[in-house]
Amino acid sequence: MFARILAVLILVFAAPALAAEPQPMHGMAMHGAPKYPADFTHLDYVNPGAPKGGYLKLHAIGGFDTLNPYTLKGMSAAGLGLTYDTLMTSAMDEAFTEYGLLAKTITVPEDRSWARFELRPEAKWHDGKPVTPEDVIFSLKTLREKGDPFYNSYYAGVAKVEKTGPRSVTFTFKEAGNRELPLIVGQMPVLPKHYWEGRDFAATTLEPPLGSGPYKIANFETGRSIVYTRVKDYWGKDLPVNTGRNNWDTVRYDYYRDTTVALEAFKSGAFDMITEYEAKKWATAYDFPAVHDGRVIRAEIPKHTPSGMQGFVYNTRRAVFQDPKVREALAYAFDFEWTNAALFHGAYKRINSYFDNSELAATGLPSPAELKLLEPFRGEIPPEVFTKEYHSPETKGPDGIRANLRVALRILRDAGYALKNGVMTNAAGQELRFEIMLNAAQGAAFERITLPFIQNLKKIGVEAEIRSVDVNQFQNRVQQFDFDMMVGTFAQSLSPGNEQEGYFGSDSAGRPGSRNVAGVNSPAIDAMIRHIVLAKDRDELIAATRAMDRILLWSHYVIPQWFLPYDRLAYWNRFGRPEMLTLQGADTFAWWIDPKRDAALVR
Repeated sequence: MFARILAVLILVFAAPALAAEPQPMHGMAMHGAPKYPADFTHLDYVNPGAPKGGYLKLHAIGGFDTLNPYTLKGMSAAGLGLTYDTLMTSAMDEAFTEYGLLAKTITVPEDRSWARFELRPEAKWHDGKPVTPEDVIFSLKTLREKGDPFYNSYYAGVAKVEKTGPRSVTFTFKEAGNRELPLIVGQMPVLPKHYWEGRDFAATTLEPPLGSGPYKIANFETGRSIVYTRVKDYWGKDLPVNTGRNNWDTVRYDYYRDTTVALEAFKSGAFDMITEYEAKKWATAYDFPAVHDGRVIRAEIPKHTPSGMQGFVYNTRRAVFQDPKVREALAYAFDFEWTNAALFHGAYKRINSYFDNSELAATGLPSPAELKLLEPFRGEIPPEVFTKEYHSPETKGPDGIRANLRVALRILRDAGYALKNGVMTNAAGQELRFEIMLNAAQGAAFERITLPFIQNLKKIGVEAEIRSVDVNQFQNRVQQFDFDMMVGTFAQSLSPGNEQEGYFGSDSAGRPGSRNVAGVNSPAIDAMIRHIVLAKDRDELIAATRAMDRILLWSHYVIPQWFLPYDRLAYWNRFGRPEMLTLQGADTFAWWIDPKRDAALVR
């Protein structure tokens, strides 16, 4: 009798635990449920019947000297991501949702303190060997220890990874509640352990590495071109996430010295499509016969993702930029309105947020939810965070930039500077002068923007000069934080998370190779990043992101520049393309060769 009662009690008390046992899922969203059900056959923004075949020719700028894209050394070739698969893959029509790729399912508990991936039995490397849990474990360890420092930061929340079944691998996280961590490890590129053992992963290499993706390297000429061919027996070609994509038999990237040379090559038909980043060129340089007669299509493709931040980035590790008042003052010397009208044909909008063009941008005054996060740091963060909406300086009326320069002079005087022999000088006798480093691959495009800024600075006694360096040197200097000011970007998504630590976290400020190029080192911003990472729902995420946005803006780490709510894409009229766009614009790898258009096209 006692044994029967004990058995009943065990069943009664065990029932809730059994009911709460997490179940394997085909996909996972950051917040809420995935859009696509378990039995979906293809993504909405593709043509599932798109024909396969054809030769896609693209371009890249600069050069390359390594075929390993995951390390700090060297310049990696364009397109290498085509050769690797990840555990899961994102849908471009959702804010942040991933569906199984190498992994058939993902299992997570309610608190997301761990994530278990069940690998597909059909997943294999290009040499025919299966993808195993040992490969996944090896990948995390190798990327952390020998890869780009970004990976060590990005996967810092993983406490351990272990094999938990013949095709099962489980990641255990250092803390519960980080809703993004399962998705982050889902994005992890998986490397073949049997290939890399005995090779130096950290070194540059020109031996094509073994992959598992839809393409593999066919041939290359170092620094000049690289060609990928579609893997005919690619294990994942019939997965719902791949249906209607990867339609080209061959993808080729040719390298050009700069964007001007590349555009001329495009006009001659040397490659198929080009994304134009320069407003002047878009307005004036696409006036050629192939555009007029329809052989080349110019398309402005809307996108509904945050603009991110592009601007003149201060390196606050430098003594000259450690005073936020100095940084605030210099922003008044950049005349966006004149730049937009005179150089950009009025094409751009001014950036007023690190998350402009989205609901994540801070507007108005802080909401009650934001104030709850910000109040503990009152007195430590700029007071304007609580009292004013941020707007980048703008020039108005006939007085134009002169009114702004007077504001700059007043702020500099309040910061302890004065004009001495025409040069802005502080009380210690140090002149306010610095160097603006530009990437030579940007050509004259940013020089013509930066030179008027320098001229305005000179009017208030600030000495600045341009230093244009080649692509490799630029990358090396940025990685070592060896610059005063640079033009930089902080790309953002609809679902910010752990990557904010790499951009703005104090721990990354002193780590060479990190993306915290501005040297942000703020306990308040660290706290906001934690709130973003641990947000339990979309409302909490929005409040925390807006709170961080306000602190960043009023701390003046950058002089904001501009953004476009669409992509400028020109292409030779030989393609078919899905009617539906994604939140991020066009997915060109869901395009295909239209036989009739291709046959009729004369370049």
